Amino acid sequence: MTEQNDAKTEQKVWFITGAGRGMGTDIAKAALAAGHAVVATGRNPDKVIRAVGDSEDLLAVKLDVTDPADATAAIQAAVDRFGRIDVLVNNAGSFYAGFFEEITPEDFRKQIETTMFGPMNVTRAALPVLRTQRSGLLVTISSTAGIAGGEFLSAYAASKFGVEGWAESLAPEVAPFGIRTMIVEPGFFRTELLTPESTSYAASTIEDYAERTEQTVTAWKGMNGQQGGDPAKLANALIQLAELDEPPLRFAAGADAVGLFETRAKDLQAQADAHRDLSGNLAHDDA
Repeated sequence: MTEQNDAKTEQKVWFITGAGRGMGTDIAKAALAAGHAVVATGRNPDKVIRAVGDSEDLLAVKLDVTDPADATAAIQAAVDRFGRIDVLVNNAGSFYAGFFEEITPEDFRKQIETTMFGPMNVTRAALPVLRTQRSGLLVTISSTAGIAGGEFLSAYAASKFGVEGWAESLAPEVAPFGIRTMIVEPGFFRTELLTPESTSYAASTIEDYAERTEQTVTAWKGMNGQQGGDPAKLANALIQLAELDEPPLRFAAGADAVGLFETRAKDLQAQADAHRDLSGNLAHDDA
């Protein structure tokens, strides 16, 4: 075996948020099965251990991603136990669904605090460690809702579009320190995202939206547990991608995600072409 292969198979330290259920649990289990050490975080560490299973390579840590002090303490606990962090997976999130006009400003802000500022809080706490190491991979679990918005998704898509822009801009900032970034856009996976524990619906308060709200909520509740994507397979795919010297900036997770990427690319090209002459005639006359 070559020295390069030895390096690729050595134990790494994975730090995973939202590991108490859903996709975070699958990622933690996959990392442990691959022989890595895992810092699995959640609001309730006991629940994390029950979900992931106890292991000498597992450290369960309390972490509310909306609390910067929690993030700092959790990162320090990881370093105290394992000495380093090699892969940070920002997975924790929630889903607040509804028509924009019916989502209260407070609930819209809560969505942003959890799903956009949460990853920022954890990453801000981890970056000094990764810079000192001159290595590391930052994985941010986004969504196809971060590529294309849609009806009933205004709060969630706003948070995911924000995460996309932040993570893409962060990439060149930290690359000189040997730190890589990867944004993961899952399509529909059979996780707990559509369960009552993860999804909240805005109260139906405006008659003009009432019928569409009822139809959408009924359809989404019926979809729970029927999604085509297997989160265990996605977790194993992330383990493989993390071993690459140059992980992709974006990973379309699922055939439906690939299809949306392709459709979005065609739509953007069509929009660029639609008024090309007008767009290209906006410079100063003396330019």
